Amino acid sequence: MLATTTAQQLLNIICNVFDSYSAVLFLPEGKKEQYHLTAYFSLGDRIRKDALISPGQGLAGWIIRNREPLLINNFDQKRGILGYYEAGEESNIRAFMGCPLDRGLGALCLDSKRTYSFSPKDQKILTQFAQLIGNLSQHACALEAGSAQYRYYSALKVLGELRAKIQRWGDFLENHLSIVSHAAGLSHCMLAARDETGENYFVEGSNLPLSKATEQALFSVHAGAVGWVFRNNSPLVVGNNEGSASAGPLFGKGSGLPDFASAICLPLVVNKKTRGVLVLSDLDRVSINDELQHFANIVADNLALFLENLYLKNRLTTRGVAE
Repeated sequence: MLATTTAQQLLNIICNVFDSYSAVLFLPEGKKEQYHLTAYFSLGDRIRKDALISPGQGLAGWIIRNREPLLINNFDQKRGILGYYEAGEESNIRAFMGCPLDRGLGALCLDSKRTYSFSPKDQKILTQFAQLIGNLSQHACALEAGSAQYRYYSALKVLGELRAKIQRWGDFLENHLSIVSHAAGLSHCMLAARDETGENYFVEGSNLPLSKATEQALFSVHAGAVGWVFRNNSPLVVGNNEGSASAGPLFGKGSGLPDFASAICLPLVVNKKTRGVLVLSDLDRVSINDELQHFANIVADNLALFLENLYLKNRLTTRGVAE
């Protein structure tokens, strides 16, 4: 995504070029069919900083839905609404001009308090600015994706070398979970392990310190999101999108852990049974895209293979695993 500071600098320039009152940029909001006000520049202070529109909603929404430019030199609210001003300010606007970004990426819009402020030639120039912003946004997204992929690759390389460097299970697990948490960009990474009865599980390790009560507690497989993974032998991704339910109490109520906004819970299958669950979670809502899920799946598969060896030695299902 295009950096906000860069976008604001461009809008400042655009506003000066066209001698307009305000310039605003709408870009997609997550995977939903909504676009948020990513950046703006205005000579006033009445812009709605939290403005959110859908395709077809207001003039900017019309541009996004139809992917066509729009020029109105004698604007009145009977012909449409702008939707990015606080109450009362929009009535002062007399001219509007906007262009879509390529590939449905959003809309770039200008307005003025003077009628007949913009010309068809201005609209062509604005279209070139919109193309520039679209290209910069695409380039920024590609750089961000490439950076994440490199981070995942580097983490997998370090994890592969970890077994030979660290023999003690407790030290290995602590380092393993810290590396995974850092690479994934999520605050917490934990390993839950099933007890001998199969009806309960406990926290075998965490990258961040937990309370003693949490460390020593047994949790029922019938409680929390982690319990669901144990029962169903299936992965669970929670709180991925805005508006979706949060992950909540991963280990059930009374676990001593805070409610998490986002989480990936992956079963670790050992000897054809889910013996553990790898948990990646964050207190804030985090975008869990396909690349992150793929990375987490590889980590879980490799950790399950490692635990298979421990299971064969009858050491996974005891409290003193490899101590």
